Amino acid sequence: MIYVGAESAGLQTELTSLFVIMSIAVLSPLVVGFLRLKVAEVVIMIGLGILVGPELLDLVQIDASISLLSELGLGFLFFFAGLELEPEAIKGRYGKLAAIGWGSTLLVAGVSTWILDLMGYVENFLGFSIVLTSTALGTLLPVLRDSGELQTPFGKYFMGAGAIGEFGPIVAISLFLGTMSSFESSLSLMAMAAIAFIAAKIPSWLSSEKMNKLVVSGHYSSAQTPMRITILFLVGLLAVAASLGLDVVLGAFIAGVIFRLNTPRGANNSMHTKVEAVGFGFLIPIFFVVSGVQIDIRSIVEDPAPMLIVTALLLVARGLPQFFIYRYAIPVVRDRIRFTLYVATALPIIVAATSIQVDAGVMTTADAATLVGAGAFSVLLFPLIAYYVGRKTQIPTPQQA
Repeated sequence: MIYVGAESAGLQTELTSLFVIMSIAVLSPLVVGFLRLKVAEVVIMIGLGILVGPELLDLVQIDASISLLSELGLGFLFFFAGLELEPEAIKGRYGKLAAIGWGSTLLVAGVSTWILDLMGYVENFLGFSIVLTSTALGTLLPVLRDSGELQTPFGKYFMGAGAIGEFGPIVAISLFLGTMSSFESSLSLMAMAAIAFIAAKIPSWLSSEKMNKLVVSGHYSSAQTPMRITILFLVGLLAVAASLGLDVVLGAFIAGVIFRLNTPRGANNSMHTKVEAVGFGFLIPIFFVVSGVQIDIRSIVEDPAPMLIVTALLLVARGLPQFFIYRYAIPVVRDRIRFTLYVATALPIIVAATSIQVDAGVMTTADAATLVGAGAFSVLLFPLIAYYVGRKTQIPTPQQA
């Protein structure tokens, strides 16, 4: 009976924490809508997460169950990044400029953090460098989609820059920030690539008239077969990435790409809507709120200078090179400033990278809070500035472009 009572108390705590988290998830878009705030709602979720966290109101306790839901939310966020990736955005001029931009960022970030390391301000310059090369593609995609820019040249250039700004750091995290050696990590990446190739071929191997009919009919029945297949692929690749010692977001990103390649155009819209309902309606908000709960806000309040410095470094290292590299691709200065600010916006990769380093014991919670705080501040500040910079800019349609 004592065990049952303790188990019941634990369940009550978990459900109470989940209720508070989902209350924030519901409240955030309403606050943004009613107050007409020109900020991404993820900023509100992170801010309210800090409020209900252990440093302030202490209304949420992060246990294994909540952590698992948060990890799935992170997975869904990168799944959508892979799902939204336009093949055209990483080919030709789009892909070439994106690669040059990320390489330039890595160089600037490496030199900057190395100097800070020599000065004693940074303990793990490699981890900091990787963080500075990231772009919050998954966070900003809804903003561009809602504004109608996703299918314009501007949107495709950002898709290319954002894709490598997520995939590049993911690979770097897996190679250099895990518990394995670089050689072991390289073998794991090659194994992951082989498994991803096989996974991408499975739908065509299993395809038949009867199978296709059963899957399509599942759209409109309680079986929801396509949805279950999608979740199976996502969770399966998350598990594979984790078992290989790689970061789970790599598996999620690959799952999104595979889903896009194998989803028939006719079913894509309805399936996309269903997956979004699970991701954005439930799991992704949990990730952002939990990220806020876990921020060591006291260390930031006591000394906000490091967070502001890292925010500035994000703009200088990740954003500024793009302003010059894309000068011919995006000739309008207003648009190029907006592009620079969007590319410099970062958060999900920062959360993933800092979590790995804290778990490995190579980063303190205070440093992690500084980096996550800078990422959250970039999500708050950079898109807001971009909005006001671009207010007078007419958004071209794909036909006009």
